[in-house]
Amino acid sequence: MQPNRHRTIAGALGLLAVVLISFTSLFFFQGKTPGLYPERSWGPWRSETMAPWSTHVRINSWMHAAQARIHYGKAEDIHLDAYGETRDATSFGTVFTLTPEGRLTGKKPSPSVQ
Repeated sequence: MQPNRHRTIAGALGLLAVVLISFTSLFFFQGKTPGLYPERSWGPWRSETMAPWSTHVRINSWMHAAQARIHYGKAEDIHLDAYGETRDATSFGTVFTLTPEGRLTGKKPSPSVQ
């Protein structure tokens, strides 16, 4: 009976390893594990100006992810991380949206008419 028990335990451990690797790779490729992306997988920072904001965006070459740093002088500093899905933030009445493809937009909402 001993060899049969060892075979069952080995099969269960093998199945557990396959399941664990599958879930890890699924979360990795969906962009849910940003801390695991090596620095070399990120492209260079691309600088733009959205007056009066200065922005810096970079895209991950391995995964569907982008990062943005948005500055308003020394008064405001916004960090947006789009790992697999679009992210947005609002500051000084401007709504910034970052897509995982690295597209950053800034919109000031139009005043509501009452």
